[in-house]
Amino acid sequence: MTTKPPLTILLCAPRGFCAGVVRAIDVVETALKTYGAPVYVRHEIVHNRFVVDDLKRKGAIFVEELDEIPDTSAPVIFSAHGVPKSIPEAAANRNFLAIDATCPLVTKVHREAEIHHKRGRLILLVGHKGHPEVIGTMGQLPDGAVILVETLADIENLSHLEGRDLAFVTQTTLSVDDTREIVDALKARFPSIVGPHKEDICYATTNRQEAVRQVAGRCDAVFVVGSWNSSNSQRLREVAEREGTPIARLVNRAADIDWSELGSIRTIGITAGASAPDILVEEIVDAFGERFAITVETITTADETMFFPLPRELRQAAGE
Repeated sequence: MTTKPPLTILLCAPRGFCAGVVRAIDVVETALKTYGAPVYVRHEIVHNRFVVDDLKRKGAIFVEELDEIPDTSAPVIFSAHGVPKSIPEAAANRNFLAIDATCPLVTKVHREAEIHHKRGRLILLVGHKGHPEVIGTMGQLPDGAVILVETLADIENLSHLEGRDLAFVTQTTLSVDDTREIVDALKARFPSIVGPHKEDICYATTNRQEAVRQVAGRCDAVFVVGSWNSSNSQRLREVAEREGTPIARLVNRAADIDWSELGSIRTIGITAGASAPDILVEEIVDAFGERFAITVETITTADETMFFPLPRELRQAAGE
């Protein structure tokens, strides 16, 4: 009998689902229980294939645009990432029963942008082009009211804004370190720029990145459970790399692990993006347990108690 090599697994905590993701999934599941299948969801409710496939099995139909939905009395749900104002307007024009599952922390950014616009400020949005959250935030205001800033180099191209009344907001799922660098550069370039009262990067993003930061230096490899299109999951992998972890990988589930690259590892870290269910973390721990004599240690850097209630119209319909 071959003896398994020893392996210490450091489980990051917090990890996995945040309050906004729990709420968004609960919106779909409650709508299915209240109205029956199908319910339509514009865009992936959260960026995780396992979650989306599970909801599909229960009767959710995912579309990218409203014109893919037939005339229906079934609920039409907007994803946790938020949508441009044109989407609820289009849904109302078609008399859809629209339910907004936008994370309240994303809605907070939308409201901030609207207030700045009403006060005559041009808004700089720090974020990633093409991400649904960025599209939704920019779509709260008229064309030209928001300028996207992705990199420090972008700030160099803003010389035409000297003397303008400016404000900035940020995508909620960015790297804490990268965003701080860009925000500092914006403040240095435009000293009178107005920022949010409380930073826009959400508590869950910040907490998960800090947990990875605490364990990465002790690990031969860090595995982030999450989908490739999940911004917060990608940022966790980048944090591990920045902290010097030799191997930092983003994996959907255990089948994605390249065992051949691991060599004689002794300690690994495991975390999960805010849209990844813990059952996938357990699957990966079990996969390592098949190959190693594992010792599991949880490294806790914060306690999360945040809770977001379901949208009012869904609570009422569900009879709460």
